[in-house]
Amino acid sequence: MPSPRPRWRARGIAALCGLYRAVDHSRRAASNLLFVAVLVAVAVWLLADREPRIADSTAMTLSPKGTLVEQLRGPNPLGNLMDPRGATPNAAETLLRDVITAIELARDDDRVQALVLDTSDLRPTGLSKLQDVGAALRSFREAGKRVIATADSYSQPGYYLAAHADEVYVHPMGAVALTGLSRYRFYFKDAIDRLGLNWHVFRVGTFKSAVEPYLASSMSPEAKSANRAWMDDLWTAYLDDVARARGLSSKAVRDYADRLDQHVTATGGDTALAAQHAGLVDGVVTRDEVRARLVELVGEDPETHKPRQVAASTLLAAHRRATSLLEGRSEPAIGVIVARGAIANGERTAGQIGSDSTAALIQKARHDDDIKAIVIRIDSGGGSAFASEVIRRELEQTRAAGKPVVASMSSVAASGGYWIACGADEIWASATTLTGSIGVFGMFPTFERPLAEVGITVDGVATASLAAPSSARGLDPRQAAMMQLGVEDSYARFLDHVSAARGMDREAVDAVAQGRVWSGQDALAEGLVDHLGRLDDAIGAAARLAGLGDEPRVVYVQREPDASERLLQEILRRTPASAGPSDGAESLIDRATRWLHTTPTLEVLSLQDPRGIYAHSLIATDLL
Repeated sequence: MPSPRPRWRARGIAALCGLYRAVDHSRRAASNLLFVAVLVAVAVWLLADREPRIADSTAMTLSPKGTLVEQLRGPNPLGNLMDPRGATPNAAETLLRDVITAIELARDDDRVQALVLDTSDLRPTGLSKLQDVGAALRSFREAGKRVIATADSYSQPGYYLAAHADEVYVHPMGAVALTGLSRYRFYFKDAIDRLGLNWHVFRVGTFKSAVEPYLASSMSPEAKSANRAWMDDLWTAYLDDVARARGLSSKAVRDYADRLDQHVTATGGDTALAAQHAGLVDGVVTRDEVRARLVELVGEDPETHKPRQVAASTLLAAHRRATSLLEGRSEPAIGVIVARGAIANGERTAGQIGSDSTAALIQKARHDDDIKAIVIRIDSGGGSAFASEVIRRELEQTRAAGKPVVASMSSVAASGGYWIACGADEIWASATTLTGSIGVFGMFPTFERPLAEVGITVDGVATASLAAPSSARGLDPRQAAMMQLGVEDSYARFLDHVSAARGMDREAVDAVAQGRVWSGQDALAEGLVDHLGRLDDAIGAAARLAGLGDEPRVVYVQREPDASERLLQEILRRTPASAGPSDGAESLIDRATRWLHTTPTLEVLSLQDPRGIYAHSLIATDLL
């Protein structure tokens, strides 16, 4: 008979193991619950409705990063105004309306007595956007408050904004770089010939220069003439605005830009002193001297021993919380839809215009009973002709449904951007907007000759004589003829839309079309736009057409972020900005990205037009 002791011992060990497992599971559950509780606490803290603490006499700090844009890039537009971590590395962006709203909030806040503007990290930006911010800075000063501009060194766009300040300071090791406007491109014709490529180009428009790099080794006289015309308009506007803001003559500012080497030679190589002697800055001072000046203006924070100041992002956060309480109310409104970036077929994220995604926003606004009119804010050099037509048609349908549509052009609304604008009742542009470029093109490169030289051939069968073209087989002359006919047909449709929208004879439209780019002021003279003005002016026009008051409620119609995106947005917005200075240098990645964006083939390949026909003008929105 077996002894009971081993059985008892086995049962005891099993019980102890079971107890251990129960304790271990409880420990893990408790840890998980604690972790979840911490996450919830962090989320509650981040999303808590807390009013910022602002001293009675303080300065708002405004430090826009990267490029000013109408809409932040997707897929998760997590960027925020004054936070350099608010956009992807090497592609920082600042939302234009955030900058303007922050300045207006500070203007109307009695606690804010001054604005500190640091443009050290501002990158090339469209002049019309800079002018909008400049107008907001003038309004701030007219309220009896002081603007102090400071930077280690001023780029051309950065100085434009700084010129609107009461006091402009630059670091002793800095400079004011005014270099004017230029347009230089790579030309590939010789390389294409040497490689034996056949670059088939189909276009309509004497001035449609997007495809010139594949047809010639230099810029055509027509392109040079057209480019120089709009560049002169924009550069003159820049010089006049800066001169007026600084109390100088336009001639003096132009002289500084044209003879910068002589100005610097006169100061023995001291670039900061050269800017001061030219009247562009008020003082050449170190960072600590700027801080001392700010303490003199608004006082010192006893805890940090720094000037009393509040970040623009803090004022914006409080404003967003206040306005969020009013969301969901039923009240007549103007719906603003931003169309920024290249126009492509299908669904696109923020920062690009998609035939499906942008059309869906227009449909959403059209079926919203509270939205009485739509303003389509366009900042685009164009793209797919098909996608442009889909969006234009949606605007036309909105008008047919009884809702007015007003097109508001930002820095660029050219080619496909202008095609879209043809769906509006009225077109508003800035004097420095680049628009027009009414023309289309298509390209199809083939490389059968280089393949043959290395012994590679392509052969096979097809059930139709005009099978799908292949870059490896070459292009059948009949296919080439059809592609040219398609381009000409799209151009004819473009002319018809413009003729109907503008009430112009088709021949008159053709005379100002041909792919030529116009400045906003010239476009007005040629009948391509109705009025010159900013976004607020276009909103006012939409309110008038809809029979609303002078100050209508404005809502932005856009894809709403989900809960996780909102949480990440809030985390980034509350993360303190980097305290380290920027050297203002453009990285190699920045340069490569900028080059890719100005290379026609690489850009249009992603636009996916069903017929391969593009209403696209390769003019960047960041011109200065």
